[in-house]
Amino acid sequence: MSNSVFVPGHITGFFTIEDHDITLKKGSCGAGFLLSQGVKTTVSNSSELTVDVNQGGSTVIDEVLNILEIDTDFKVTQDIQLPIGAGFGTSAASALSLTLALNEFLDLSYSAELCGQIAHMAEVNLGAGLGDVIAQTGQGMVLRVEPGAPGIGKIKSFKHECFVAWKTFGGIETSSIIQDPHHKQVISDVGLKYLEYFEEKPSLRNFLDFSNRFSHETKLMSEDVKNLVDYFDSRPDILGTSMAMLGNTVFAFAENEDAFKNVEVENLHIDKLNNVGIVYD
Repeated sequence: MSNSVFVPGHITGFFTIEDHDITLKKGSCGAGFLLSQGVKTTVSNSSELTVDVNQGGSTVIDEVLNILEIDTDFKVTQDIQLPIGAGFGTSAASALSLTLALNEFLDLSYSAELCGQIAHMAEVNLGAGLGDVIAQTGQGMVLRVEPGAPGIGKIKSFKHECFVAWKTFGGIETSSIIQDPHHKQVISDVGLKYLEYFEEKPSLRNFLDFSNRFSHETKLMSEDVKNLVDYFDSRPDILGTSMAMLGNTVFAFAENEDAFKNVEVENLHIDKLNNVGIVYD
């Protein structure tokens, strides 16, 4: 017997940091999008508790199991399909897919919202992220309207048919940014401005434009990221480009896959916007 759940990766374009004493109300507002790749977690029968992860460690898994206070024996297998710590929301996808898979496997009868709240708690407790979990319950492009965990925060989804490409130059320690007073203030001030603009006129064009402006104004871009963003901006067949928040990663959108096949960028990954979201297998 086994249960598998896939949760898509999520890239944020711009955001605000929303602190709160209550963990489930702590989070972020902003806009991002879902990828076709993410994290697939499978829970299966085993005579002892075992964890098999294809990259990274078991920190997120351990935190979820600690919150759930589960002492049952089973095997957890995780296929993390995107780079860790590079702005793809992999820790959130890991926590959410695990919680949803365990809910099915152990017949816990938790609601999807409660599973999302457990995953959100794990994320916040580890300082790994603030808004990816609730965003990963949406489809396509996702606007986080109110901060917090699923069932507390609020999102709006916008589906688009377009191609996405990304290249990462490595990771950024998320906690070093979201817990630093200066970065928090700058991010929230700039993010609030573009969040208000986007809520007035939500569109793919505005998302790309505001994300690009946000990444420049917050001065979070490394030189590698800035150079690639400038290169994509110089090409007429690219709809827009910016930096993944928070990761040393560049993303770009285009209407046709050929737009990316013709660029001179090594190790460029081509994907599509994910308009489906979470998948139970």
